[in-house]
Amino acid sequence: MPATKKPGNRQQDSGRSTPGSLPGGSIGSDEFAVGRYGKLFNSFNIDSEGRISAVELGVRLRESGILESDPRVADVWAELRHAVGDKGQTWIDLDGFIGLCKNGGGVVEKSIRGDFVIPDFAALQAEISTIFEGLQSVHGGHVADYIPQLGRVDPEKFGIALCTVDGQRFAIGDADNLFCVQSVCKPINYCLTLEEHGADIVHQHVGREPSGRGFNELTLNSDGLPHNPMINSGAIMCCSLLRPAWEMADRFDHVAETWRKLAGGGAVGFNNAVYLSERRTADRNFALGYFMREHQSFPTGTDLMETLEFYFQCCSIEVDAQALSVVAASLANGGVNPLTGERIFSADTVRKCLSLMSSCGMYDYSGEFAFVIGLPAKSGVSGGLMIVVPGVMGVCVWSPRLDAMGNSVRGVAFCKELVNRFNFHVYDSFAAGEVSGKRDPRRGKIEEEVASTIRLLWAASQGDLDVVRIALATGKDPNSMDYDRRTALHLAASEGHLDVVRYLLDRGASPTVQDRWGGTPLSDAQRGAKGSVVTLLESAAALVV
Repeated sequence: MPATKKPGNRQQDSGRSTPGSLPGGSIGSDEFAVGRYGKLFNSFNIDSEGRISAVELGVRLRESGILESDPRVADVWAELRHAVGDKGQTWIDLDGFIGLCKNGGGVVEKSIRGDFVIPDFAALQAEISTIFEGLQSVHGGHVADYIPQLGRVDPEKFGIALCTVDGQRFAIGDADNLFCVQSVCKPINYCLTLEEHGADIVHQHVGREPSGRGFNELTLNSDGLPHNPMINSGAIMCCSLLRPAWEMADRFDHVAETWRKLAGGGAVGFNNAVYLSERRTADRNFALGYFMREHQSFPTGTDLMETLEFYFQCCSIEVDAQALSVVAASLANGGVNPLTGERIFSADTVRKCLSLMSSCGMYDYSGEFAFVIGLPAKSGVSGGLMIVVPGVMGVCVWSPRLDAMGNSVRGVAFCKELVNRFNFHVYDSFAAGEVSGKRDPRRGKIEEEVASTIRLLWAASQGDLDVVRIALATGKDPNSMDYDRRTALHLAASEGHLDVVRYLLDRGASPTVQDRWGGTPLSDAQRGAKGSVVTLLESAAALVV
């Protein structure tokens, strides 16, 4: 067999590979492919034979959030597993690497380039893990014991999973434990009714305003309709609109199949015990149904008992946090599943659904949640919480302990931590996201470093001590430089901002650092005749050994 060629030796290719190398096929003459993928190949550690490690490639994929269960790269992972086998290390030549990139449909290439929506996914994983560990000590709230089966769930269960619109995934804790979606089914059923009937017809039977009342309260709006689709009465109404002429089994299959499509192959099932338990303790939901029928809210010909049974079945659909995060990511991606590329809902349907999730998705806490968190979300009394960061990612938190309003205690606490660390709040783009010290994970390491340096230097030049404090509080080096090697102390000294100069010196800024022209903060202050600053910097410079 021919010896493995080093990158650049592209005269011919027999279609065979050396022992220990992945086969690449007859692509040696494809100079365009060599040019496109050669630089990516060279970003790995290359051995003396001009090959890279299959293990290192697998590590790079996982670090970027591309998991073995991703259907887009199933063939890639299969080849890597087969190659490594029991040997522990197998090498890939350039041809083999190009073949893997092509088999991955662009996912492998984007992963190595860092072209995903979250370029530094490993950093995001670390942040989520830190939040998870910090919430382990939160034990407030109680499980939903008014439904007997839910009351038996271990209250200490806790899992977090996320999926980006590029299919990057991460999970921690009990993210593979199944739980019933309960009220998290409401956004999905609402989307289905919009797809089937359109908004005009749907909202002839259900409103779209927050109720200001309990999620299961016996109340209707001034038109005799449920206030919105995110409370029990509105969800029951949506069930009456879903394929009403079909047999019950077919109606449920329609909903369950939609969940499977949204989850992209994730775990989706049905918990019959919860269904029976909920049905037996559903006096309030029966009362809501009869109340709406009394007000003639339902479409003509609605079978109330069948509608209620259908509603209980939808609430008893079972998922794990990983699957629900992909469902949320499908909504974040405008109705397209990021793992399969399949469009499940139209972008207009998703826009309407997310609008109501933002205003009505968190029971009586919806207004406060919109104010503090600023993200569309839907909670369920099983402890599940589905959060959507539009255009970025979907998140699921599962923790069964609930607060007085029926929301997961740890779930809400997680959301607060998330938006405190990252500028995900819908209005963070208005100044606060630029000066609050929040990070934008949509930027890569280099972009974020440059942006934070610019913020620090600009604040120093303007004498904005508050922003300087915030920048340094987030860990920014006070001696960070621009391309001219000028620091915040150079700029503050040039402009004579004494308070900023004093603060920077107290935080370790060097008074003797030189810019590209040899200028120091002291010489800049002297040139500008900033007397008080000159005196302070002379004292500081004298202390430097």
